[in-house]
Amino acid sequence: MSDHVYSITEIVGSSAESIEDAIQNGVKTAAKSLRNLEWFEVTQIRGHIEKGKVHHYQIQMKLGLRYDAK
Repeated sequence: MSDHVYSITEIVGSSAESIEDAIQNGVKTAAKSLRNLEWFEVTQIRGHIEKGKVHHYQIQMKLGLRYDAK
């Protein structure tokens, strides 16, 4: 295994469907503009309640981006 160096960025993914969808939406969107995404860590789970039911999920997460070896 090679030694790697990572940068960490923090994002919030959201979904009206589920926690997993909120994670997937966040990672999918971040991957469009960030290179070398290698891992994520969920740091907070939030949601919106409407009429006594969960209406929306928000997932705050850290993303690890591996620096290119030169």
